[in-house]
Amino acid sequence: MNLNWIKVFIAAFFEVFWVIGLKHADNLWAWAGTLVAIVISFYLMIMAGRILPVGTVYAVFVGLGTAGTIFAEIVFFGVPFKMTKMLLILVLLAGVVGLKLVTKEKNMEGAES
Repeated sequence: MNLNWIKVFIAAFFEVFWVIGLKHADNLWAWAGTLVAIVISFYLMIMAGRILPVGTVYAVFVGLGTAGTIFAEIVFFGVPFKMTKMLLILVLLAGVVGLKLVTKEKNMEGAES
């Protein structure tokens, strides 16, 4: 796995925080943290999208962010566990992994454009 895919995974990690922040932020510091998470998340996704196919980057970003957000809701916010929801998330993640496996990366020579 190259550095650009790691950027996508880190961006998805921060996506979970800003999505939670949009729902639960209730003071200036929480909103500031949410804004920082948005900036980091989108910056990393855009940087990875310069090298990797944008459609695949976005699909992986959203898929992992969705799965992470649902996991966080269950673990930290007491949302009820539903087996059907988990099965659908597994299908989503299988699609994300499949996209990653079939995506060919560009070989860029010289400086980044």
